Amino acid sequence: MILREAIGQLFILGFEGHEPSEVLETFVRDLTPGGLILFGRNLGSPEEIAALTNALQVASPTSLFFAIDQEGGKVARLQPPFTQWPAASVYGTVGSTELTYATAHAIAGELMAVGINMNMAPVLDVLSNPANPVMAGRCYGSDAHMVAQHGIACYRGLASKGVLAVGKHFPGHGDTLVDSHLALPVVPHDVGRLSAVELAPFAAAIRAGIPALMTAHLLLPALDPEQPATLSRPILTDLLREQLGFRNLIISDDLLMQGIADNTPPGEAAVRFLEAGGDLMLICQDETVQRQAVRAVAEAIAAGRLSEARVRASYTRIADAKAQYLRRKAAASAEEIRAVVGCEAHRRLAETVGRDSKGS
Repeated sequence: MILREAIGQLFILGFEGHEPSEVLETFVRDLTPGGLILFGRNLGSPEEIAALTNALQVASPTSLFFAIDQEGGKVARLQPPFTQWPAASVYGTVGSTELTYATAHAIAGELMAVGINMNMAPVLDVLSNPANPVMAGRCYGSDAHMVAQHGIACYRGLASKGVLAVGKHFPGHGDTLVDSHLALPVVPHDVGRLSAVELAPFAAAIRAGIPALMTAHLLLPALDPEQPATLSRPILTDLLREQLGFRNLIISDDLLMQGIADNTPPGEAAVRFLEAGGDLMLICQDETVQRQAVRAVAEAIAAGRLSEARVRASYTRIADAKAQYLRRKAAASAEEIRAVVGCEAHRRLAETVGRDSKGS
């Protein structure tokens, strides 16, 4: 049977607290997650964030992904003194992929200075519905080709400093009226429309080599009338793996979001996500639920519901991504952090983007 430590690698987990502690270090040693995700509850000063990531990297038996949502605009976990960046829609208005690349390069520099090596960006959704309650401002725009170009520039800018980019929200959250944090949205379009609009930026990003994509908790009846995308083998394996040729990491959105949790408990969702072809599961809080999900995967393997080959394929993809992106080194020193985080060059860049958007 696959070792418990290997099963832990299939999870990115949230946690409480913003300081290193024996409780946190025991949590990491015990569950051996593939990564941890940081929210406001975990974020102190830049020096405190670096101390936290350093301590947990040392405590972990394997290198950790440290993930964060640092898109810019309203979805930016890192507050001042970190540079405050305009939203993706501003970059779409300006129309310069060079500025998008430069911003992602700068964001990555600030992330790496404090030990954060994975960014849940770029947003590859096409805002075809301006009344969308969750995606407005977060998308580069309503044109699929333009979204693809900016998304690829963002991914490459992050990668230039060693940060793993996670494109989201596959297969496309841009034309919805429901927030998947609260309920399950339905995208009613036929395959032709989906291919031309929703899927197009993801297909372009895959061709460009993006290392990871995040699934959306959406129901697309034209692709799978029964299961949301996160739990759908026709969408994750038949479409994403086989038709679009994606060979890298498939990461779930948070399995505690109501778009999934209303109908599927997290442990069962974790198993179904793996059955569908996914790799890394995101559970952003509640240690009891996180432990139940790890146990559910172990039990599914023991019962033969999940084959060891299926799980080892995901484990291998995760290990390969870590080998490519993670360097087991400490976050920067306090002096190095102060030289990068919120530096004048980054502030000037953010101001330039904002100024250019007003002139567009």
